Amino acid sequence: MMFLLILFTSAFLFPSSNALDFCVGDLGAPQDPAGYSCKKAEAVTVKDFVFSGLSVAGNTSNVMKAAVTPAFSTQFPGINGLGVSLARLDLAVGGRTAMHTHPEGTEVLTIIQGTLCAGFISSTNKVYLTSLHEGDVMAFPQGLMHFQINVGKSPALAFASFSSTSPVIYFMDYAWFANDLPTQILQKTTFLDPDQIQRLKELLGGTN
Repeated sequence: MMFLLILFTSAFLFPSSNALDFCVGDLGAPQDPAGYSCKKAEAVTVKDFVFSGLSVAGNTSNVMKAAVTPAFSTQFPGINGLGVSLARLDLAVGGRTAMHTHPEGTEVLTIIQGTLCAGFISSTNKVYLTSLHEGDVMAFPQGLMHFQINVGKSPALAFASFSSTSPVIYFMDYAWFANDLPTQILQKTTFLDPDQIQRLKELLGGTN
């Protein structure tokens, strides 16, 4: 009995060399809620653990004057299964991220340059609102609606980290107005008048 206990303890403290240290995502395979299946070990290289996309500024010439450059598992296969990811946020003067949520992860935002007005709304409808400056860090809890607005006189840059390899970005305005949901339904559920709804649909690419 004592021998079995020692054997079990040793196996726990000193795991087999065959245990997986990581699971680099096979981007050619389907993705499920747990992530991508693992790339074959012989096909893994150091390049899988390096992503250079966040060094390039995003294109902010759009209606939001903002750009989000993700480094999720789809772009960065080395983080597959590790429970972390990153993104770059570029905001032109007056730029903003529409109200959005990340259903799969908490966000921590670090301000590199510029001044942002940022906040989130709790499940009890309490608003947490503040101004963020270079070097500030703010957490946005998983699943809660939040936003960022560049209120400074120069472009702003921030980097976000997430507690998920694929946190998902769900923009509320686009969910409402960038599709073919009938205006009559939106009128009843948002209390907006049809003209306002049509203007928003035209702005964001929706129909009907």
